[in-house]
Amino acid sequence: MSEQMSENTTVFKVFGLYDITEIKVNDPGLACAIDLTPHLLVKSHGRNSKSKKGRFRTNIIERLINKVSVAGHRGKKHKIEVGHSTGKYTKNLKIVLEAFKLINEKTKQNPVEVLVRAIENSAPRDETTIIEYGGARYPQAVDISPLRRVNLALRNIVHGASEKSFGKKKKFYQALAEEIILAAENKGESFAIKKKNESEKQADSAR
Repeated sequence: MSEQMSENTTVFKVFGLYDITEIKVNDPGLACAIDLTPHLLVKSHGRNSKSKKGRFRTNIIERLINKVSVAGHRGKKHKIEVGHSTGKYTKNLKIVLEAFKLINEKTKQNPVEVLVRAIENSAPRDETTIIEYGGARYPQAVDISPLRRVNLALRNIVHGASEKSFGKKKKFYQALAEEIILAAENKGESFAIKKKNESEKQADSAR
């Protein structure tokens, strides 16, 4: 009877397309910050945004969608605004789904797993901050928390896709898929990998 039930049990898939139940995070430092809990629709309606710890319970796909909504922003200056990337969840979701479809066609792998590998490869481990001592300001290397590592990796991936598609013939979802694949393969052409190496080199020089 139990064997018959197991045969009839359907695999729960995100958006009815991708199974993420078997995906594992290889980097132990990021295991707590990458949520892979399967949901049919990865939308928390802002329930997890009230506290910083709530982001740990936000699915990694939803966090990527949220980053896409401000793809052109650079820090606090907001110099670049991307017209096709607005605050509409359905529009940003369509961009991510089209990118996932393209990743699946190119790599023949689960695109969510490719995204996780891209985050692991492009998440910087340390960065620099400014400390003041005796009236002088010095750069100081600091370790990065798991949550910020994931945030920086997602931000750099989306920024890299934005720069490759802004004002060019390449569509944003195509650039996003290309950036995720390059980061997952740890290629130097990836914008996120370049930013990670730059951050870690600056931290090494400030030690």
